[in-house]
Amino acid sequence: MADLQRDPCPDRIIQDTGGAFGMGAIGGSVFHFPKGLYNSPRGSRFQGGAQAVRMNAPRVGGSFAVWGGLFSTLDCAFVYARQKEDPWNSILAGGATGGLLSLRQGFGPMGRAVMISATLLALMEGVGITLTKMSAQQDQMPPVMVEEAPMAPQMGDQAQQGAAPSWFGGLFGAKKEEVKSYVKDEVLESFDSPMPPTFDYK
Repeated sequence: MADLQRDPCPDRIIQDTGGAFGMGAIGGSVFHFPKGLYNSPRGSRFQGGAQAVRMNAPRVGGSFAVWGGLFSTLDCAFVYARQKEDPWNSILAGGATGGLLSLRQGFGPMGRAVMISATLLALMEGVGITLTKMSAQQDQMPPVMVEEAPMAPQMGDQAQQGAAPSWFGGLFGAKKEEVKSYVKDEVLESFDSPMPPTFDYK
C-alpha cells in the first residue's frame, strides 16, 4: 500500500534529509541547553547553555540528516528494484541504513544494528498501518441517527392550544360554541315562561 502523504521518490530524499536535520537540531538544542546551564559557572549559565547549543545542535542535526538521507536513498532504491511501494521497502531500507552506518565497527555490531533498525522500522510501519485502518473504518461507518421522542404536552400547553385560534378550531370549535349558546338560550327562555306554570293536557 503506497503512502500517499509522502512526496515522489526523487523529491523524497531532500524532504527526509531536511526534516531529519530539523528534528536533530531541535532535539540537540533541547538536550544540550540544560546541560550547558548546569556545567557553566554562576553568572554565565545562560551564555554557557547557548554556547553548548551552538556547538552541539548542528552536529546532532547533521547526524540525523545523514541517517535520513541514506534511509530515503535506500528506500527509493528498493522501490525501483522491487517495482512496488509497500512497507517492506522502509523496513529493508531501515535495516540497511543501520548496517551501513555501523560498518566501521565490525560485522558483529553491524548485524545488531541491522536487526535493531529493521525491528524499529517494522514497529513504526505496523503502528502506521493500524492507525490508517482504524481511520478508514471510522470513515466507512454510517452515521447513527438518534430520533428524539415526542414530548407530551403539558396542561398549560393544552390550555393555550385550546384558547389559541386556529383554522381547524374555526371549523369545528365554532359549531360547538353555537350549540352551547343555543342550549343556554333554551334554558333561559324556559325560565322566562309565565308564572305560575299551567298544566293543560290536550
